[in-house]
Amino acid sequence: MLGNAVRLHRAGRLAEAERIYREILEIDARHADSLNLLGMIAYQGGRHELAAETIRRAIAINERQSSYHSNLGTVLQAQGNLKEAVACYQRALALNPNQSEPHINLGTILQAQGKLTEAAACYERALVLKPDSGEAHANMGTTLQAQGKLKEAVVCYERALALKPDCAEICYNLGNVLQAQDRLEEAVANLKQALALKPNYAEAHANLGIALHAQGKLQEAVVCYGRALTLKPDYPEAHGNLAIALHDQGKLDESVAHHKRALALNPRLPESHYNLGNALQSEDKLDDAVACYERALVLKPGYAEADYNWGCALYAMGHVDEALVHYRRALALKPDYAQARFSESLAQLYKGDFACGWTKYESRWQTKEHDTRMRDYPQPLWTGEKLASGCLLIWGEQGIGDEIMFAGLLPDVLRTGNQCLLDCDARLKPLFARSFPEIEVVSSPAPDHDLELNFAAHLPCGSLPGLFRTSDTAFAATTSPYLVADSVERERFRTRYADGRRQVGLAWFTKNRKTGRNRSIDLSVFAPLFARPDIRIVSLQYGDPSALQDQAATARANILIDRSVNQFANIDAFAAQIGAMDLVITIDNSTAHLAGALGVPTWLLLPYAPDWRWLQAREDSPWYPTLRLFRQPKLGDWQSVVQAVCSALS
Repeated sequence: MLGNAVRLHRAGRLAEAERIYREILEIDARHADSLNLLGMIAYQGGRHELAAETIRRAIAINERQSSYHSNLGTVLQAQGNLKEAVACYQRALALNPNQSEPHINLGTILQAQGKLTEAAACYERALVLKPDSGEAHANMGTTLQAQGKLKEAVVCYERALALKPDCAEICYNLGNVLQAQDRLEEAVANLKQALALKPNYAEAHANLGIALHAQGKLQEAVVCYGRALTLKPDYPEAHGNLAIALHDQGKLDESVAHHKRALALNPRLPESHYNLGNALQSEDKLDDAVACYERALVLKPGYAEADYNWGCALYAMGHVDEALVHYRRALALKPDYAQARFSESLAQLYKGDFACGWTKYESRWQTKEHDTRMRDYPQPLWTGEKLASGCLLIWGEQGIGDEIMFAGLLPDVLRTGNQCLLDCDARLKPLFARSFPEIEVVSSPAPDHDLELNFAAHLPCGSLPGLFRTSDTAFAATTSPYLVADSVERERFRTRYADGRRQVGLAWFTKNRKTGRNRSIDLSVFAPLFARPDIRIVSLQYGDPSALQDQAATARANILIDRSVNQFANIDAFAAQIGAMDLVITIDNSTAHLAGALGVPTWLLLPYAPDWRWLQAREDSPWYPTLRLFRQPKLGDWQSVVQAVCSALS
């Protein structure tokens, strides 16, 4: 009878098996095996109290049977009674140490308690006893992942998957650990396999969204998060991740709403407070953002990223000294935090602390946002010396405006007596070649291309100020102007635009994803400027001419848009156009740098917390002597800036 009942039990025919176990117990009320297995049927049916009571009756009859103690441990573990469950597994193993299952179950409890080394030891013993245990391999993978041993975890998950190829959970875990290693394509493949096996697996949809997000596939990520939330509407992490994706899409209001939903579901998620702070900071709700970072740090005191972004919010509020405190706190928590070190350098430079600022400015190479990579030349980095032989390579980095600004230090380089080779953006080559006849100007099609043998030392242009501008007085060496426009083209523009009025060039927006919103000005704000009869306003704004014309029509702006000039593609012609102006009025974009380097009188309109290079509370620029700075008196107040410009024109 018992053999028949066990066969039915293993086949999942629980009601029939239970009937036979009870028949046996009617014959022999002290039949311990039947009590034990009847208890396991109760456990399988979710009747945990009855299961524990029944298995205890079996143990009372035969306390030397290790499987009874192991099964009772399983029931107690399901009830959350971990201390007693551990004791049961230990008794089971004391009676029979050659069972793999109690080792595995004991390992899962130790792992949940954070005792990872002890848990790994349990899984190792289980695998010695049963090398083909997919469960033990999978659990070992989870433990190794928690220990940060990602490569070893991948091996365990792959072994587990070979033994249990239809297990969605193993595919899911393997996908997660591959994602943690930035092996995104493999991660996506495994998470998709988990979903093929288990389509309603909300966590797999959510983590697939994270992997796709990391690949830059924002819309696909948004779809995955949406599916996860359809399956599990009260899933706070999915709301939080969807909010981050929406933030990256520029959908700030929707992002904030999902962050708030995540926090309504679980107010103790420090990451959601932190990310809500980031979204609010993007909306210029800086006080609210600070409150979020503060809450995140209460919940997670060592949260370096929250301290760092708190500093960023304070910087945007104009509280630079307080921002420095938070950058340094973040660095104390996370000494290798390159972005915090870089931001500290920018705050120091903004305050005019050039000696310290330029040294830390070199940390830009370790930040994710620095979109130029350090070139891996065999030649050494130049340190300002006169080379014994060979020439010096200076190579461009960052954007067009940065290359133009740092080119102002090329005369300093030449004064060291070195022969110089300059590798710049192809669009700048004609202008730089004309402006620096003593320098060989090239534009390599790719970094490192055919340049290795032609120079003795090299330096990225952004590192030049660390050699030549380490104090305020050192800026006296700045040559102005240092760029030379094509004189024939400049006169052609001047003649074409001449109508008896002063020619004033205007640039009003930038498409910079991170800071463009704060730096750009709606064209309609310049209405007082367009109303002046004594100036002719010429567009120096890059962009599609038809789109610019539509902006002008909407703003009722009387502005000349010269369709013959492509400010983005043909910078040499753009330089000639700027050179034809009597005055340039511009926001903080490459136009300001080009106009300043050409020595054209330039009025620069700056947001309340401007870029570091314009320094703190100054109306002039040490980079460009012909610049005059007009700063917002408060966050977002462009009207006051334009009024100040009109007064200055008068």
